[in-house]
Amino acid sequence: MKRYTYYTLIILSLIITSCSSDYFDVNKSVTQPTSLSLAPQYRIQGAIENTFACAQYRGIREVLGVVQYGSQNVGGYYSECWNTYLTTGSYFLWQNAYVYSLPNTADLIYLGKQYNAPNYVAVGEILRAYIFGMTTDQYGDIVVDDTYDSESGMNITPKFETQKEAYQKIFDLLDDAIVKLDENSDIDLNAEGGDIFYQGDVTKWKALAYSLKARYLNHLSKKTSGDMAYDAQAIISACENGINSNSDNALKSFSGGEAVNQNQPFSIPDGYGSSRFDYFSDFFVNLLKNSLNLSTAYQDPRLALIVPEAVNGGYHGVVTGRGLAGESGDDFSIGYGGFYTSPDSPMYMMTYSEVKFIEAEAKYRSGDQAGAYADYKTGIQADMEKVGVATNDITAYLQMIDDNIGVANFGLSQIMVQKYISNMLRAETWVDMRRMDYSADIYPGLKRPENVNTDIFPGDDDWIMAMMYEYNEEDRNYENMPDNDPYVRLTTPVWWDTTKE
Repeated sequence: MKRYTYYTLIILSLIITSCSSDYFDVNKSVTQPTSLSLAPQYRIQGAIENTFACAQYRGIREVLGVVQYGSQNVGGYYSECWNTYLTTGSYFLWQNAYVYSLPNTADLIYLGKQYNAPNYVAVGEILRAYIFGMTTDQYGDIVVDDTYDSESGMNITPKFETQKEAYQKIFDLLDDAIVKLDENSDIDLNAEGGDIFYQGDVTKWKALAYSLKARYLNHLSKKTSGDMAYDAQAIISACENGINSNSDNALKSFSGGEAVNQNQPFSIPDGYGSSRFDYFSDFFVNLLKNSLNLSTAYQDPRLALIVPEAVNGGYHGVVTGRGLAGESGDDFSIGYGGFYTSPDSPMYMMTYSEVKFIEAEAKYRSGDQAGAYADYKTGIQADMEKVGVATNDITAYLQMIDDNIGVANFGLSQIMVQKYISNMLRAETWVDMRRMDYSADIYPGLKRPENVNTDIFPGDDDWIMAMMYEYNEEDRNYENMPDNDPYVRLTTPVWWDTTKE
């Protein structure tokens, strides 16, 4: 009876396209969903939107307190202090990735093959690589080859593959997508208006694939040997072929209308419940108050565009993990209403500014200080233009950099601080913080949240390193999954965060 229940839930979950907080995790379907009777042009929009609304949203939601973009109004909140749900396997990126997002990409690939439309196969592969990347970056070892593939029977006890194997699959998917985007297709990508990224422009899709490849190659910064050793030149080459203007940013737009799905997930439109963080964090706000880390603070012009002013005046964040602690919420900057958190705010997958910061890091690590500095400044300008900073304010900020930092005093901290700001509400920031060992030398002012679970994280230098697999996966597939003890899972670095081959 239990296995029959799984089959029934899986079939239902693959037919619907919306996300749910219920757990329907699966790896392969016993039958093909009815949506496979549709041509691929009718499925591309759903595949893109599910990647955002299900996987990307859930991928950043629970780590907001880890990367300290936002804070809750109560102290000891579970995701900020790494306890309760996170230590009992109730963190649901796994569900959203394997139930809702990945099956849509599998169907798009399958249908693209059936209808002689390699461009749709390529889009499915790009989205699939992205979801695999975000999932393995948070868990480590994941299910790759045994996932639902639109053709095979269901396997509820799938084999896990190492993160290294998952990364090889990601690179294979992206490389194949780049090739397929050059092939002739019988159906235009935007035949039914479903390509909400690039309106059928395969050149821009190819640039996105290269940009994602640069991102995942850059994650290997601690690898000094072996077949996946860090390769700065490969990263630079991918960036040069990647997104090269803000007009090519991969983003999901929202209208801010009456329906829930018309609103940016981190906004709080009237009548739709609450935001996923109550206030901007003290760390993030203070960083914007002096993003150049100068002895005399120089306020970042993005501050007033991203962070709402407190009711009682000024810009003030809540210390992550502390909550309001008896103070008035009117004294702090509320967590919605700015550039990223309004009902009609866009949600970004990949941006021109991120590509330039990746390129800057690669050039810096390869010894090209001048090239890295130029890319760093280009990334800042791109991000400021993205959020709407006035041209004269951008010019003044870049001049401050030249006058106070310059090529000679420029380093990794400057790159990572600016990348942190520009990657607001993207799970990629957690990758960066772990690669940088949560260093306050890299991120000035960074401290662990207050009220951290000291049972698992006793020392001041102990930070969360990975997420636990969800409890239902453990219930039925414990023989295949890695050790899910919270004392092990939450504290053990993932593969790319170590020097081992």
